[in-house]
Amino acid sequence: MIKKFDYTAILGWSVSRYDRFKICKRQYYYEYYARFDSMYPKYKIDELKKLTSIPLAIGITVHEVIKVLLERLLKSEEEIDIKRFLDFARRETEEYCRKNTFAEVYYKEINFVNPQDLFNEIEKDLMNFLNSKRYKWLKTKAINSKDNWLIEPSGYGECRLQGIKAYCKVDFLFPVDNVVYITDWKTGKRDAEKHRKQLLGYVSWASYHFGKNPEEVIPVIAYLQPSYDEKTMKFNEYDIEKFIILVREETEEMYSFCSDVGENIPEDKKKFIKTTNNRICNYCNYRELCKD
Repeated sequence: MIKKFDYTAILGWSVSRYDRFKICKRQYYYEYYARFDSMYPKYKIDELKKLTSIPLAIGITVHEVIKVLLERLLKSEEEIDIKRFLDFARRETEEYCRKNTFAEVYYKEINFVNPQDLFNEIEKDLMNFLNSKRYKWLKTKAINSKDNWLIEPSGYGECRLQGIKAYCKVDFLFPVDNVVYITDWKTGKRDAEKHRKQLLGYVSWASYHFGKNPEEVIPVIAYLQPSYDEKTMKFNEYDIEKFIILVREETEEMYSFCSDVGENIPEDKKKFIKTTNNRICNYCNYRELCKD
């Protein structure tokens, strides 16, 4: 049973939160502390925060379609109709493009986003998964424990790591025999260091909520491009202890930018300095705010 938590204002560590903090303090400020900004109205910062991008659209759509596919497996083990499946994926792609504003368009890098261009990549990802040994294994071996599958569980993956508030949201968790598998789908480029850190978070989350030893949890990164490929890692208690020390250090770094840690109130915006890396700026949703 996944544990529940009462609301607390104190910030919670996550891989994505600390990544933003490390990459650009000003971007981090806009992402998490928009309501404290005195220069720009919150609605404007929120508008920029909601901008999507072509890579993000591909990733979100693929995750959503795979989620629906796995949920279908819970109800029926019959073979899927590939044409109907891809038609559904195409509709999801078109709907996502219709509902969202792309940063590439907003910043006039391109005139419009053609859903078909996105779908071409999404189709490759989905077919690579459908043709993978892992999908076949899910339908034959893992399906026996389908009553205990967790498919993108609700919430943000909150847990406690030796008292530290942390978020480690899993894509897909399922038990086979006495082992818990966690799979995370990736549609973008490989980043061994970042992805290892994510897997450590998933194992820590599963250990916390289900009382599993780290050796009983097998996390898997499933790369869907250019062909299906998996990276499986195994961790022990020593690995988790080192990871928690790292999480504590990174959390303390972020705390140091708060004037009130318990209420998660930031220091003055001036402390959140802009990066000098123009490559990061060129892809930032908030780039127009940094022209002043």
